[in-house]
Amino acid sequence: MLKRPDELIFPAEAGGYLRPGNSRSGWFAGACKRARLEDASDAAEARARGERIRVVMPRVTPHDLRHTAASLAISAGANVKAVQRMLGHASAAMTLDTYADLFDDDLDDVAAALDKHRSDAIE
Repeated sequence: MLKRPDELIFPAEAGGYLRPGNSRSGWFAGACKRARLEDASDAAEARARGERIRVVMPRVTPHDLRHTAASLAISAGANVKAVQRMLGHASAAMTLDTYADLFDDDLDDVAAALDKHRSDAIE
């Protein structure tokens, strides 16, 4: 079913935004728990059939998903200011301090770009 751009993807039952809930008993925790139980059930059935057991879903929090979204955006080359706005950080410095380790590969890109610029200037 297609939604309008202004519609919520996952609205609350009564409409409006889902409340964050308790990290141990809220809707998100319940959804993850059901997924892990289904994985455990699948694993038990596979074990009974003598098949290879696939990995059961690890514990995931909304913060883990936020961190993943930021990491994927940075890996895709998103502008730091865009990632800052996406995360609601007060400053780009906060984003850089939090995710600085994800920019390590950029140093190789900077070195390659500088080397190319030097090579082009010599020719």
